[in-house]
Amino acid sequence: MSRITVYGIPNCDTVKKARAWFAAQGVETGWHDFKKQGVPEDELGTWLRSVGWDKLLNRQGTTWRKLDDATKAAVVDAASARAVMLAQPSVIRRPVVQWADGQVSAGFDAMAFAQRLG
Repeated sequence: MSRITVYGIPNCDTVKKARAWFAAQGVETGWHDFKKQGVPEDELGTWLRSVGWDKLLNRQGTTWRKLDDATKAAVVDAASARAVMLAQPSVIRRPVVQWADGQVSAGFDAMAFAQRLG
């Protein structure tokens, strides 16, 4: 099995909770910082297929709310969501977790994470 990788931004409270949760479980993870390393374009396609563009797009966040109405209205499918996510990585629901088995999740749910680890 390969390792678990957590994607996000370091000052995001939900990312902090997820990383702390993994540490408390003694689970070592990789870390990918959107701010420093950008959104991995090759992985984004996998995330969109696995999680779904509507779930991966965080419409409750500050970054989304700050977008102009035309940009928001133009997000109608995976391709348009992908373009906005690449331009504004903070609209991606965080954390994105690439699990050791290749599965992907978005957001933090301690119970779901515990079930994933078995």
